[in-house]
Amino acid sequence: MIIQIAPITRIILITSAAHNLISRPLVTFWEHLDELRSRLVRIAIVAMLAMVVTFCFKDILFSIVLAPTDDAFVTWRLFERITGHRELFEVGLINVEIAQQFITHMKVAFWMGLLVVSPYLIYVLFGFVSPALYKNERRSAVAAVVGGYMMFMVGVALNYFIIFPLTFRFLATYQVSDEVVNMISLTSYISMFLMMSLVMGAVFELPVLSWLLAKMGLLKAAPMRKYRRHAVVAILIAAAVITPTGDAFTLSIVALPIYLLYEMSIVVVRNTHAEKPKQSENTMP
Repeated sequence: MIIQIAPITRIILITSAAHNLISRPLVTFWEHLDELRSRLVRIAIVAMLAMVVTFCFKDILFSIVLAPTDDAFVTWRLFERITGHRELFEVGLINVEIAQQFITHMKVAFWMGLLVVSPYLIYVLFGFVSPALYKNERRSAVAAVVGGYMMFMVGVALNYFIIFPLTFRFLATYQVSDEVVNMISLTSYISMFLMMSLVMGAVFELPVLSWLLAKMGLLKAAPMRKYRRHAVVAILIAAAVITPTGDAFTLSIVALPIYLLYEMSIVVVRNTHAEKPKQSENTMP
């Protein structure tokens, strides 16, 4: 009975796909290019407006960015509540270039504005790609985009509240001798802050990337478990490249979340392959 129905099912699927292709309006290459240009213009305008708005709120902007330099930061207050011990901590920043504060203000305003309006930017770009996708492909793409954005924001938040404050406090207060005074420049602080935020956001895309590769059949959980030791070595090397310094403290702080993400990716890949037999059973005639 299955042998008789299978060819009919294939004919129906082919007919349905052909109908979808025929029913879609034909768009020329130049119309696609014009649509892309209009969307890029909208993205540029919105990003510029966001930068202007964040630039105007200088005090609020830098009270957020410079908060980890003071012991009143929420992370240090939480540690104080847990341990019952408070250690005074404050690092002053210096500026040694005449125009650097204005340039830093523009740079931070640009990235913060981009972060604030990033959901709209992703929505505009996805609106350009989505008409070319089938319904099942669109669902997977939406899940990948939403999951990727959420994981990126989790990585940025983890860096802001835990990884960067611990790293900065350790490095800014570390002294080889009492005779050597640390003088941290504003440029050094902002560069380290932005770089670590961007990198940790990108690193947190690992489970989403693993899910996509598993959906395409390019990644399985068994090899990931088999080569776990090799992955640990690769993670330590990647953490050494990511961290702005070569000390073991910063290395361990960056490597630990990456390893946990690797273990999470194994679970995600295993569950993704476990769903495929169920889906095939549901689609059988």
